[in-house]
Amino acid sequence: MFTVVVLVATVAAMVRDVLSPTGAIVGAVVALLLAGVVTPQEALSGFSNPAPMIVAALYIVARAAEQTGALQPLVRRTLGSRPGNRAGLARLLAPVAGASAFLNNTPIVAMLTPLVSDWAHQQGRPPSWYLMPLSFAALLGGTITLVGTSTNIVVSGLLQEAGMEPLRMFELTPVGLPFAICGLFVLVLAAPMLLPDRRGSRQDLEERERREFVFRMEIDRGGALDGETVENAGLRRLSGMFLAEIEREGEIVTPARPDIRLYGGDRLIFVGMADDVLDLQKIRGLTSTEREHALAFDQPNHTFFEAVVSTTSMLAGKTLKDVGFRGRYQAVVLAIHRSGERIHAQLGGVRMRHGDTLLLLADEGFVERWRDRSDFLLVSRLGGTPLSSPRRPTYVIGVILAMILAVSTGLLPMLNAALFAALLMVAGRALTPTDARQAVDLDVIVLIAAAFGLGAAMRSSGIADILATGIVETSIMVGPVGALLGIAVVTMVLTELITNNAAAVLVFPIAMSTAAAAGLDPRPFAVTVAIVASASFLTPVGYQTNTMVYGPGGYRFLDYLRLGMPMSILVLLTVGLIVPAIWGL
Repeated sequence: MFTVVVLVATVAAMVRDVLSPTGAIVGAVVALLLAGVVTPQEALSGFSNPAPMIVAALYIVARAAEQTGALQPLVRRTLGSRPGNRAGLARLLAPVAGASAFLNNTPIVAMLTPLVSDWAHQQGRPPSWYLMPLSFAALLGGTITLVGTSTNIVVSGLLQEAGMEPLRMFELTPVGLPFAICGLFVLVLAAPMLLPDRRGSRQDLEERERREFVFRMEIDRGGALDGETVENAGLRRLSGMFLAEIEREGEIVTPARPDIRLYGGDRLIFVGMADDVLDLQKIRGLTSTEREHALAFDQPNHTFFEAVVSTTSMLAGKTLKDVGFRGRYQAVVLAIHRSGERIHAQLGGVRMRHGDTLLLLADEGFVERWRDRSDFLLVSRLGGTPLSSPRRPTYVIGVILAMILAVSTGLLPMLNAALFAALLMVAGRALTPTDARQAVDLDVIVLIAAAFGLGAAMRSSGIADILATGIVETSIMVGPVGALLGIAVVTMVLTELITNNAAAVLVFPIAMSTAAAAGLDPRPFAVTVAIVASASFLTPVGYQTNTMVYGPGGYRFLDYLRLGMPMSILVLLTVGLIVPAIWGL
């Protein structure tokens, strides 16, 4: 009973964002250890499993590939300047899925999101038509090989811990490849029909004709503008910006006519482009109302960025004032976008949520300082994304191909090959030791390792057997395929509610017990868990690449259901038809 309470509390804490997934899983394992449900060896078994170290090494390999900038010119060439929504989608999604089969999909999506947004704007098309399909294509590619997603590696490690052979490099390919091809076809066909035209966050900075960016300024008491009319203050002749209204002692004065006299303490509401805020800051007697966390805007080395708040960010649930945003990040927030809409409020008092997109003004080094930190899922420069400086791209590609060849031929185990590839990236100066250290997402590594202890508790307490019996009895009319689909549905629901890796570890013991109760081979059940947990399409929180494009695409929560529902149906069809045909039940 205690284990059930801990599991329910853990899932609830993750769903309600009370704790980060890592904090919830680690806390649950510690509670079960103190209660004697698991032994110290079981609680720490994940830290001796190869899976966390393989994932850490592959993070380094993926960062080396990102540093070369090899994908950027490839995407620019494949997108080109040819019109056509479906043609553009096809040219984008196919190489993304191919690359994601061998590289971590998170850095791929992070690198391509600003590029695709820029391309969409140049074509006069909304980024919302492309960014969600970009994330989904990366997920599809991840199901093709063992190294496509960290979830595949986690399931492989769980198989090894259970005394079975780990997944081979291309063991998932007979299922993942047809699933990816059919999924790409569905995306190209359905995305233009199902995805709405949403305003992305960067359009506030890049579309001058749709001037909807709000700036709040205040007249200094006794300053140069105190007592002047709007016309004499020069506030009617601003390029690309207009004075929308005046707030005075709780009253709104609108329209702001040229003859209205301004007084100290008046708050002026301007609408226009972010670039034009520089002109406002140069006017004597006029101060930003966000000055508590503002920077000097007129510094020549400052530029604009967008940053997506992550699920583990210290910013979530706090205001800019609470965290001292200016001092901590050396940046100023110009706007906050949430669920496809810009928040119209005093920014310093807005409580941020994960998935919020912040439009920032900061120095050029902001990306390098914060892109590898847990506070932001995505940090990209606005106003055009410069190509990365190529650093030994041929060497990096050669190392990746050698790693794949060594694993697929059985020359080296996955752990050895991944660690050796990561070492070669540093030794060959494709990455500095600092780059390599920052590339590893320790939050994910700890979550994976700790989750093994939670899976052990489900086995030792008998919960996995009880749930497995329920699944078998429920699906008895359908037979073995019904049991397989039952595991797929449970995995899909948990993946959307918590995270893919946590869902895989929680469902794996249930899947093994289900196979045993039904007298079936456990391997197809493990493959089903890997495929389904890697394919999160229904919500922006099930997989972090979905969260990364949430703000830049201007999406709302239900937009994911529109395109994600047919993709999720395709997942179940794939599992129900192809897995039994290949492995047998």
